[in-house]
Amino acid sequence: MLKKVWATVAFCHLIMLGFAQHALTVKVSNKDQEPLAGATVKLASETGKTDQNGLFVFSNLATKNYLLQVTFLGYQNYSIQINPSEQNSLNVQLKESSFVTEEVFVTATRAKENAATTYKNIDKEEIRKNNLGQDIPFLINQTPGVVVSSDAGAGIGYTSMTVRGSDNERINITLNGIPLNDAESMGSFFVNLPDFASSVQSIQVQRGIGTSTNGAGAFGASLNIQTDALEVEPYAELNNSFGSYNSWKNTLKVGSGLINNKYAFNARLSRVASDGYINRASSDLKSFYLDGGLYTDKHILKATVFSGKEKTYQSWYGTPEPLITGDFSRLDDYAAAMELYSPEEINRLKEEGRKFNYYTYDNQTDNYTQTHAHLQYTFEASDKLNLNAALHYTRGAGYYEEFRPNDKMIRYGMDTLFHGQDTISRSDLIRRRWLDNHFYGATYSANYRANSNLSFIFGGAYNQYRGKHYGEVIWARYASDSNLGDRYYYNEADKNDFNFFVKADYRLDDWLFNVDLQYRNIYYLGEGDDDKVKHLYFKDKLNFFNPKVGATYFINSNSNLYASYAFASKEPKRSDYVENPLNEFPKPEQMQNVEAGYRFRDQQFNIGANVYGMFYKNQLIPTGALNDVGAALRQNVEDSYRIGFELDAAWNINSQFVWGVTAALSQNKIKNFTEKILVYDNENDWNYVGEEEIFYKSTTIAKSPAAVLSNIFTYKPTEALSFSLLSKYVSRIYLDNSGAKERSIAPSFVNNLQGIYSFSALGIERIDLNLTVNNIFNSKYETTGYTWGQKFESKGTRDYYNFYYPQAETNFMLGLNIRF
Repeated sequence: MLKKVWATVAFCHLIMLGFAQHALTVKVSNKDQEPLAGATVKLASETGKTDQNGLFVFSNLATKNYLLQVTFLGYQNYSIQINPSEQNSLNVQLKESSFVTEEVFVTATRAKENAATTYKNIDKEEIRKNNLGQDIPFLINQTPGVVVSSDAGAGIGYTSMTVRGSDNERINITLNGIPLNDAESMGSFFVNLPDFASSVQSIQVQRGIGTSTNGAGAFGASLNIQTDALEVEPYAELNNSFGSYNSWKNTLKVGSGLINNKYAFNARLSRVASDGYINRASSDLKSFYLDGGLYTDKHILKATVFSGKEKTYQSWYGTPEPLITGDFSRLDDYAAAMELYSPEEINRLKEEGRKFNYYTYDNQTDNYTQTHAHLQYTFEASDKLNLNAALHYTRGAGYYEEFRPNDKMIRYGMDTLFHGQDTISRSDLIRRRWLDNHFYGATYSANYRANSNLSFIFGGAYNQYRGKHYGEVIWARYASDSNLGDRYYYNEADKNDFNFFVKADYRLDDWLFNVDLQYRNIYYLGEGDDDKVKHLYFKDKLNFFNPKVGATYFINSNSNLYASYAFASKEPKRSDYVENPLNEFPKPEQMQNVEAGYRFRDQQFNIGANVYGMFYKNQLIPTGALNDVGAALRQNVEDSYRIGFELDAAWNINSQFVWGVTAALSQNKIKNFTEKILVYDNENDWNYVGEEEIFYKSTTIAKSPAAVLSNIFTYKPTEALSFSLLSKYVSRIYLDNSGAKERSIAPSFVNNLQGIYSFSALGIERIDLNLTVNNIFNSKYETTGYTWGQKFESKGTRDYYNFYYPQAETNFMLGLNIRF
């Protein structure tokens, strides 16, 4: 009997040990036993950063063996198996790396740990979990204040994003510190770099003005993208995804590892294809990535070449409102506005519904190839000084092709034809509009650490853009006197962009002070004949001084407060010069940005909360209308602002449950705005009468939602298996600057479900099975669109036409990733 009692006690004790919760304190230091603040420590699925004392604490740990990994810039990686029930503390002394790390490429453009800047880091693990073929904007969708959209509806092809209501043209994007934004349109088009996320190590999203070290000024955010870091061991990856709308992603990656402790090479081939949610909105995307580097204890010399080729069927026109709402009372008006008159076209309009695509010509496609070449060099002169320099060249060329029914021949330089008694001045035709450009330059920086409390970064860049815009008619029913290869318009653009900057960080007791000063000089010239504007000529010379100052106060090792002030200026984009709706020479934008926030992090909570104010002078705001290639028309407004509150928080409830939330609440207003409406006498003659002006003391900026909320709830029944519910709410979005509900997008609430199972088998390092079901409740929603209209005196009412870009209903992507 006594033996049974003791056996029962022992068994209960074993059970209690199995369910016991333990803590593990990790201290990270260098060879001189100086603490390393900001070192990355990872235990199972939990990742954190050491505090100013080099400490990080893991809690709620089970009685079992864990793999602890520690990494820090400039030091060798460290890993060890540890059981917290047997050892509750560990001192890790990192050894200096035998070679310089590639992270120095992004040092000048990234916000440092605890800097007085509002930012979020997205690491490779998070990118890997979500990378099933959709563009990078969709991979950062859970970042505060981000709203994403897809022309084709499923995240493959042309995509767009806004941050704090600021569009793609105000988001500064750099790849390893080299600017990606197009010099003329200011936007970044990830459709030209399909599956680039498969070569990305990390992304830092800075909201507000950000660092803006290189390239166009950031008025909404900066995305600093670092490509894959050096891997010491050889590897191979085969990543495949398949999903709704015949969507595919096929990726092959290989790496040599470090050869002779000096050389490393990596390569990737990718294909992404989809039929699209919108009818005929197909995408056929191909890309490659190659790099080779020399790595020593003092030097990195790395050459990178990557290219993307895209062919997408156009879905730029959008879907007319009656097909979205189901109210067909104005469908005939919309059909007439779109010049659809035949019974067949009217029937198609009704039958296609939300998936309606205006275009039907078989080759109504956008075709573009963009190739990038980077050569980067880093010299670690001493433990206090490193020098970086880079040369870059981007070659882009492509066209979009479209069928034009019954178009005026004179627009294409074709003479009117006289056939007997018939006069032929119109013809069906097919045209191509070309963009042919070169972008090249150099960047450089010097990082000097005077002592443990004071550091400087000096640097700059010089970039040149040379672009050609022209159009050709490749077929016409009546070709008149034209020849194949004739250009019906041709213009050139030259843009030079020079900048230099200095940054300083100074630590004084519990304070960290930041100063960031940038000077930027721009010369922009465009001349020739444009499609609409003949004898086009504009020239602009601009000088900008962009200062930023900030301070961080460390309350304790887990929390700090920060505040910053920044001023920035930004030049107009090409269409502002060419198609200004007010027929005025556009003015550069200016913005003052104030940020203040609180950060807290321990083993259970990671909280970032901030308030901001972005106060503009001469902001270029969207009118609500688009030009004929789907770009927003904009106009200067003298006085406008965006103010708001943001939250980015995560709670490790226990070893199985993690809850993350983000919130962005804002007011986005224009003061003293005058809206101008074109007025005609009647619908039949369309004789222009003038403009009607409507004055608003205060009105909401178009395309700027007041609330963007997201939620991630993750359940991990085992270390290998996890399930996540991802939710996103976006409040009403106004299409123009009138604040009128009848010209707006209804609020949306979308939920996605994700399951990931990672394991090893048959000698394979890692196998990932990933199933994502998007929009599980089948919401009918849109996140962007446009509007246009006029007024007729004979009717006395304002006519308007709203068009939207519907996003996909319930759909799935299934991925299988294998790493050897």
